[in-house]
Amino acid sequence: VQLQASGGGLVQDGGSLRLSCSASGDTFNELALGWFRQAPGKEREFVAVISGSGSTTFYGDSVKGRFTASRDNAKNTIYLQMNSLKPEDTAVYYCATRTSVTMATTPGGYDYWGQGTQVTVSS
Repeated sequence: VQLQASGGGLVQDGGSLRLSCSASGDTFNELALGWFRQAPGKEREFVAVISGSGSTTFYGDSVKGRFTASRDNAKNTIYLQMNSLKPEDTAVYYCATRTSVTMATTPGGYDYWGQGTQVTVSS
């Protein structure tokens, strides 16, 4: 499975961005996909995960109510809509998937990672 994240950029405090992650493979609609982020000097942090059907999502506490994960299985793509962005959201954002239909919220639970996209929120 190959993953390609995009959509990062520079945005002001309170602004919005939408990240995309496209994936290869014929079993895309069976796979849960997760979003993680990593700021300089910090550990990789769980952001969100979405089930293969898109019917179930979980979010990290720091983004609940502000971020929304979705997917379009016809396009083999997942999205992360990020609203009310804060400077502390600044990080490299990664999408990831695993060889299981179940969902996970820790980096170690994922087998495949995209290359990351930088999100910078200015104050």
